[in-house]
Amino acid sequence: MRQPKISIWNGPEAGPLVEWVAVVRRSPRIVGVADEEALSADEILDVVDEHDVVVGQAPRREVYAKRLRHRAAFVLARDPDGRIFVHRRTARKLVFPSLYDMFVGGVVGAGETYDAAARREAAEELGVDGPLAPVPLFRFLYETPEHTWWSAVYEVRVDGPVRPQPEEVDWYAFLTDDELHRRLGEWEWVPDGFEAYRRLREARA
Repeated sequence: MRQPKISIWNGPEAGPLVEWVAVVRRSPRIVGVADEEALSADEILDVVDEHDVVVGQAPRREVYAKRLRHRAAFVLARDPDGRIFVHRRTARKLVFPSLYDMFVGGVVGAGETYDAAARREAAEELGVDGPLAPVPLFRFLYETPEHTWWSAVYEVRVDGPVRPQPEEVDWYAFLTDDELHRRLGEWEWVPDGFEAYRRLREARA
């Protein structure tokens, strides 16, 4: 299976980004945060073109089977100290069992906006009380030979305690940017979240 090339930071003191093949090991079924198991396989999603314009709709199972381009929202959650919520997926997950992610998020439903999906996913996955207001940062088109989706990246501050669902999250912690950076090459990460974080770091360099 061909792996897309991405850039990774070579330590906090690194200069120019170096091109490298992703450290994440591939699963036979690559979906990442765009595979939100809370939605059934029959959930209807918007199908979009290369310009992120809606051109149709299809059930989620068909979207994945036919590699139809769709939409996903990624939310980077920080606590009041600026630390990032990082979690490991449970071993029972059908996709990427026991892999790490620095985002919460999922697919955007048919007729749903990116903003609405980001709010919904952040609240559900973090298990927080009260409304959240993720701030939109940028969008990018994520593509591999197997999958393709437009990805909207957000950031949100979480002031209260988090209560992730135990059936979804095996472990979690709030890490500083430096702590997370040191683990990029040590832990196995979901590939779409890894790419979103790479782009975020590159934009802020």
